[in-house]
Amino acid sequence: MSFLRHQIRSAHCIDIIHPLFKAINPQGFVPALDIGGEVLTQSPAIIEWLEETYPTPALLLHQTQSRAYVRALAAVVGCDIHPINNRRILEYLRKNLNLSEEQINVWCSNWIVDGFNAYEALLNKDKNRLNFSYGDTPTLADVYLIPQIESARRFKVDLSQWPLIASIETACMQLDAFKDAAPMQQLDAS
Repeated sequence: MSFLRHQIRSAHCIDIIHPLFKAINPQGFVPALDIGGEVLTQSPAIIEWLEETYPTPALLLHQTQSRAYVRALAAVVGCDIHPINNRRILEYLRKNLNLSEEQINVWCSNWIVDGFNAYEALLNKDKNRLNFSYGDTPTLADVYLIPQIESARRFKVDLSQWPLIASIETACMQLDAFKDAAPMQQLDAS
C-alpha cells in the first residue's frame, strides 16, 4: 500500500506542472494512478480497481442491497456535490464569470448544503448505522464523504448542522488511512 500512496501523492504533485501531467492524464485532472505501465484516472475507477485488487478491508459490502445503498451515498458526494466545486469549475467562475471569492463560497456552499442535507437524511433513516456511513467499518461512502467535509470547511460551510456526518468524520479520522489522506498531509500542501 505504501507504493500506492506514493503513486497517488506523486500524481497529485504533478498537477502543478500542467503540461507534463496532461501527458499522464489528457484531462489534466488528479488523481492518476500508475499501476506499473498503465495509468488509471478518475476516482471511481481507481477506487474500484483498489477494491478489486486489494479486497481487504472491503469498501463495498457483500450484500447487494447494502452495496447499492453505499454506492448511493457515495454518489450524493461524487455526482451531486464534488463536481460543482472542483478546481475546473472554480477557475471558470473566477476567470470567465469574474466572481469574487465570496460569491464562489456562496455558490459552493449552496450545493454542499443541499448534498449534505440529503446525506444526513439518508443516514438518519438507517436505524442500523453504527460509526460510519454504513455499519461499523469504513465503506466507499466514507471515502467519498471525508474529503468533501474538508472542502466544505474551505468554503466556510457551518458543519454543525449535520451531527451524523460529524460523527462519521470523527470515526474516520481515528484511522491512519484517513489521517494520511488528509489534504494537509500531502506533499504539495501549503
